[in-house]
Amino acid sequence: MRPVVFSTNRLHPRAEALLAKECDLRIASALDDQTLMREAAGAFAVIVRAPIPAMIFAAAPSLRVAIRHGAGLDMMPVDAATAAGVMVANVPAVNAPTVAEHVMMVSLTLLRHFRRVDRDLRERGWNAGRDNAYSANDLSGRTIGVVGFGAVGAAVARIATGGFGMNVLAHNRSAKEADGVAFVDLDTLLRDADIVVLCCPLTRETRGLLDAQRIAQMQRHALLVNVSRGPVIVDDALIAALSEGRLAGAALDVFSEQPLPAGHPYFNFDNVIITPHMAGITEESMMRMGVGAAEEALRVLRGAWPVNLRNPEVVDKLRPQIA
Repeated sequence: MRPVVFSTNRLHPRAEALLAKECDLRIASALDDQTLMREAAGAFAVIVRAPIPAMIFAAAPSLRVAIRHGAGLDMMPVDAATAAGVMVANVPAVNAPTVAEHVMMVSLTLLRHFRRVDRDLRERGWNAGRDNAYSANDLSGRTIGVVGFGAVGAAVARIATGGFGMNVLAHNRSAKEADGVAFVDLDTLLRDADIVVLCCPLTRETRGLLDAQRIAQMQRHALLVNVSRGPVIVDDALIAALSEGRLAGAALDVFSEQPLPAGHPYFNFDNVIITPHMAGITEESMMRMGVGAAEEALRVLRGAWPVNLRNPEVVDKLRPQIA
């Protein structure tokens, strides 16, 4: 029998073709825990595009590696994988340019009042749409504050400085340097930035990072863009700031509850752009992430270590390879 790779979701056709040369690819029929555990049985690798339960490693004793289709590991029970002797890998940085482009797109959309322009033009005519332009703003010359200076944050900074002539502030948990970027404490960034972009991972330290006190430090004309994870923002605090006109707008790609429930207050704001966790998704980025995940699975199949091993402490507990 050919070795089995189990994936929570479909992969880019190029990734599926790559795996098909040496493996059988099994796609989950549903994403509930019981289905995932049942259908992962017999697989040596799982490719993760949706949250997987910690119990999956006991339910699938042949699993040797769990590979995140992308960078963030919050969908992966890493501690449980390590305890079970399963390697955890990811595909970092490959969608960073895609996410950075999204940040610039939504920032421009907010500054140029695109939602109102489009609505008024369609419903009320040419002049009504055009009138929104008089209160629009340029992106060039503004100050953008990047919270979390990993691959995405660095890509945002490169586009901001090289493409738009922006001033860039950054805050990162560890010391970094980058041309044209001033690294500052979080309070300074929130106070001085015209656009605050959240690019940080979700950790104990970043959960609830933007609460009422920190949002109150932002300028009234400032914009908030979240491409990290929903729980980094305290929703009630942001909703209050938007309702009271203490922020000019927000662009949110991620939410504490996903999918975002119908009737959520975020839907009620003209100056809020909502996207369904798609900042990092394009045809090109899906190809890069899918192929990267497939290549990691094939490395493990051939007896090698993943290039991007994220739990090196598993080495002493590693499950034996099953022929």
